[in-house]
Parts: sequence; structure tokens; C-alpha cells
Amino acid sequence: MTAADGTDDLREAAQPGAAEVTATVIVEAPADRVFAALVAWERQSDWIPFTRVRVVEGNGDEGSLVEAVTTVGPLTLHDEMRVTRVDAPYEIGVVHCGKLLRGPGVLRCTPLAGDRTQVVWHEWFHLPGGPAGRVVWPLLWPGSKVSLTQVLKRFGRMVEQGRLP
Repeated sequence: MTAADGTDDLREAAQPGAAEVTATVIVEAPADRVFAALVAWERQSDWIPFTRVRVVEGNGDEGSLVEAVTTVGPLTLHDEMRVTRVDAPYEIGVVHCGKLLRGPGVLRCTPLAGDRTQVVWHEWFHLPGGPAGRVVWPLLWPGSKVSLTQVLKRFGRMVEQGRLP
């Protein structure tokens, strides 16, 4: 049963799903600058292809609801995320709480020597489709990993070039 405020549904969505994907990049910029670029939610539209991101509730900080809409040809994917943790300049936690994409995610910034930052993007999605989803995931995982890595590399280049935040 879901509470009127949606807390039970968010609690269920926050449980790690079986579809796990991680991408990592080293950015030649200090962690505070990298972190600021990550939490500039609307600017994610600049580095995630075919996607428009906007804050629909709150100010982008903890408790906010962020929507990412990806459109490729006739296909549209709506991704709603509740921001569950902001620990500047180190970590942002979200819970994907939409109808299709569900599960926790985290973006971590680890400061390195020489004003460099390691960024790790980790997602644990619930698989739709029950047993069929579990069968299909190993086929989709490599593409998901490559796509997430390429997006994060693009983000890193834009930060290094001063185009973000």
C-alpha cells in the first residue's frame, strides 16, 4: 500500500534493482567545479544526447523532483528522479521513481591530486517485464555501459573546456 504522500512508493523504488551499470571518468578540474556542473540539472541537456532535463519540484537540492525526457524519433522515455542526498562536493543520490525507470542512482566526485576529479555514475535499475526483463538485461547491459561512459566522457570534456557549469 502506498501512503498518500508517496513515501512507500519511493521507499520501494529506492531498493537496488538487478540491472546495475557504472561509468567512471577522470576530469581535469577540481571536485567543487565538477560537482557544480553535475547539479546544474537543466545543463545536463547539454551533455546527455536527445534529453531535456528540468527541475519540476523544488530548487534542485535534496527533496527536489527532476525530470529527464529522452526523445529519439517517435520514442520518448520519461525519467523522474527524486534527489535524496546532496553532499557537496562529493555525492548526489537520486531515486528513479517513474513508471518505467525505477531504482537508486548515485554520482560521486572523488578529489584527486593535481586538481583532478574521479566521477563515478552508478545506477541500480529495477527490470521491467519480470523474468523476461532478467533474460534481456545481459543483452542490453553492454550498450548501457558504453552509452553511460560516453555521456560521462562528454560531460568531463565540457567541464575541462569551461563550458559547464
